[in-house]
Amino acid sequence: MLDLKKEYLTETQEEFQTDEELIINKIKDLITSRQLESGDRLPSERKLSEKFNVSRSQVRSAIQKLEFYGLLKTLPKSGTVVSNLGVTALNGMMRDILKLQRPDFKSLVETRIMLEKNAVWLAAQRRSEEDLQHIEEALKAFESKLLTGESAVEEDMMFHLKLVEAGNNSVMHSLVLIIVPEIITYFMSNKICSHVEAKKLIKEHEDIFNAIKEKDPEKAEEAIDTHFTDLKNYCYS
Repeated sequence: MLDLKKEYLTETQEEFQTDEELIINKIKDLITSRQLESGDRLPSERKLSEKFNVSRSQVRSAIQKLEFYGLLKTLPKSGTVVSNLGVTALNGMMRDILKLQRPDFKSLVETRIMLEKNAVWLAAQRRSEEDLQHIEEALKAFESKLLTGESAVEEDMMFHLKLVEAGNNSVMHSLVLIIVPEIITYFMSNKICSHVEAKKLIKEHEDIFNAIKEKDPEKAEEAIDTHFTDLKNYCYS
């Protein structure tokens, strides 16, 4: 039985953490101490918010972040449970996520550019018809949201993740899965490059897709490099 009365972080640690970091760290410690194990159901948002002295929306945000990285998962009629990754893996991955709360943004961007340029190069050589279909679906979803003036953060993120998946390199995919959401969310929340026209972004995405479809690695790399122009200008200006 999970004892929610126990404290898992000292006051000194809590003083320098954001609410989301605090919640993630406490959930991590529950797992590390084996009070929560693989398959165990997480306490309700209400119970966690009362215990951690934060709002339910903050608890929800932290849980969604851990779900995105696959450390927690929501099952029908079962609620949110701990993923079956093992305590050591879960602890290490949560520690890495916490480090990314205050990232060296320029380094993240540089790493993303290097990874994705290599990823589309591989994708243009290795992609399957199923990969192409997934990329095209993500592209259409992105276009649809953008042209109606809606936020297309998730669709943009999914498009780039599908590009990397098509390269069939699991290590590269895992790295991009950590980096890309941080960068896109940061840009959108701070309205960076928000001046870029929707049609321009769509054209850049289409160019990347077409190069991969044509199995042209050089063209794919050139297309994504062009797509990253605004990103590079921001970081190096």
